[in-house]
Amino acid sequence: IYSVYGTYRMAYFMGRGDLGSAHEYMMNLYYESCGMILTLITVGKYLEARSKDKTANAVNKLVSLAPKTAVVIRDSEEVEVPAENVMVGDVFLLKAGWSVPCDGVLIDGNCTVDQSALTGESIPVDKAVGDRVMSASVSAGGFAKVRCEKQAKDSTLSQIIALVEDASASKAPVARLADKISAVFVPIVITIALISLVVWLLLGYSFAFALNMAISVLVISCPCSLGLATPTAIMVGTGKAAQFGILIKSAESLETAHSIDTVVLDKTGTCTEGKPELISAQAFGDFDVSELKKLCGSAESGSSHPLAKAVTGHCKTNGIEISPAESYTETAGGGISAVVEGRNVLIGNKRLMDNSGVDISMVEETAHAHADNGEIPLYVAIDNKLAGILFIADKIKETSAEAIEGFKKAGIETVMLTGDNEKTARAIQKKLGISQVRSQLMPEDKATIIKELQEQGKKVAMIGDGINDAPALTTADVGIAIGAGQDIAIESADIVLMKSDLNDAVTAVKLSRSVMKNIKENLFWALIYNSLGIPLAAGVFYGLLGWKLNPMFGAAAMSLSSVCVVTNALRLNLFKSGRENKAAKAEINTKTEDEKMKKVMKIDGMMCSHCTGTVTKVLNAIDGVTADVSLEDKCAYITLDKDVADEVLSKAVTDAGYKVKGIK
Repeated sequence: IYSVYGTYRMAYFMGRGDLGSAHEYMMNLYYESCGMILTLITVGKYLEARSKDKTANAVNKLVSLAPKTAVVIRDSEEVEVPAENVMVGDVFLLKAGWSVPCDGVLIDGNCTVDQSALTGESIPVDKAVGDRVMSASVSAGGFAKVRCEKQAKDSTLSQIIALVEDASASKAPVARLADKISAVFVPIVITIALISLVVWLLLGYSFAFALNMAISVLVISCPCSLGLATPTAIMVGTGKAAQFGILIKSAESLETAHSIDTVVLDKTGTCTEGKPELISAQAFGDFDVSELKKLCGSAESGSSHPLAKAVTGHCKTNGIEISPAESYTETAGGGISAVVEGRNVLIGNKRLMDNSGVDISMVEETAHAHADNGEIPLYVAIDNKLAGILFIADKIKETSAEAIEGFKKAGIETVMLTGDNEKTARAIQKKLGISQVRSQLMPEDKATIIKELQEQGKKVAMIGDGINDAPALTTADVGIAIGAGQDIAIESADIVLMKSDLNDAVTAVKLSRSVMKNIKENLFWALIYNSLGIPLAAGVFYGLLGWKLNPMFGAAAMSLSSVCVVTNALRLNLFKSGRENKAAKAEINTKTEDEKMKKVMKIDGMMCSHCTGTVTKVLNAIDGVTADVSLEDKCAYITLDKDVADEVLSKAVTDAGYKVKGIK
């Protein structure tokens, strides 16, 4: 507007022959500055938009994973339909190289599925009848028929995309801080620009000069970079988390996670597998272990108790035949009794044995030693006489100890909560190195303990997987759900770990800290840049040093500031969990183990631990042989680092006085 006014004034003075005044107005036209400012801002916005597109890469990649079509079986014919038209209950085919169109369960066949895009698992997972598959995972081999359980719009992939987009769009508390700063900053800047205009006019400078200074202040202080500081970092952070199989539901939970100083862990299904297994068995008197397992498996076949399933599952896995059980009786909190092949079988705890008049005093010390190691002893009596003990345990997840160590290195205290007895809880605490443990808890007790910790001034994260963990997940500052857990636990949580791996909780905290550091860097540079640029633009240094900022350079600097902030946020794409090298080494080790030859030798004549010790010694004495000998099934499990002939193995055992019945 001023330039248009100046053009008419210049023409006016030229018409009257006053070339001096006309020349003065000619030198203060700003058409090129207007055009250049708009051009530079537009270029800056374009670069910013391109950078912001990159921050959404994770979501874009997820969207691209969804298959467009699926082959379903309708009226006994294979029909190709759009993926969104696959309905709940439809059966679709899954061949090697095909993507899964929707969540479903295998009803026929088997396959190997690559789930890396959804869960971050680098190794494909074998799937058999009854196993579930997730949308957008890819079949790496095999052929299967799958029954649809969720339509594409309700599938795991759709939920992940929705969660990542919601988290990216939501505002963290630190973003509200930027909004508050902007609300104060903008009026102050406009005031500074007006003061600058008035002061330079009062000092006797031309209106054009004063206007130049005021516009420079407005242009360079435009708080675009301040507004971009938080959302870009949040967007990249949530996208990066999705690549690790970590779903962050809101920006607020991502921010809160960085200040966590205490992690509360559920035991079953979180620290442990959540599936009790028969670890070992001891037989006494005239019974051998195989017979003991057969009778126990037969007796337990009528029970749905987790410990019973551990026994029957072991029998099924190891090919132990189960006979029909009669007169089945279950004693609450004690055990079971049944008649198998005409024999009275009693399985349970010490109280059940005492009530039944079975003397177990001779083996109580052994049972206590196993209990101290986190194993549950089940006494077995046949025809009212002690016949053996089964030792059952909920195996600790392979990654739990590493995760606890990761929390310690991050300066985070760990607390384990469980409804189990104190002995079992203490055993797991000792194995994992957990700071505190609380046992024999009811579901509501977990939420109460979290409140107690919060009252002590601690920032608490709760990690759990079951329905009983939902109140605690909601109470904690950050609730973290194991992805394989119950739907209600996942709904109650702020963060979901798709792989059910505790290490991902450590990664989530590390990522949160990196995101917050990045946001603070962005806010710092945006504020420092504006703070330093405004005095220069207002002409504070003009009287002393003759420094004056052209509005065009102000526009360029302002645009560059926004691009720098977004680029800094993109550095979060370089974030690493710290486990990449371990995963690579593990994969190499796995390949090495797979490349080794393994054999099973069936041996006759072994009667005691002295016998197994002798066989172990003679086999391990052979170069390239590592052997583990079991008295239970009379077998030697042999691993060969190099080719060793069966004859050499057989001769070593035969010379030691035992008979080799076969080698597989």
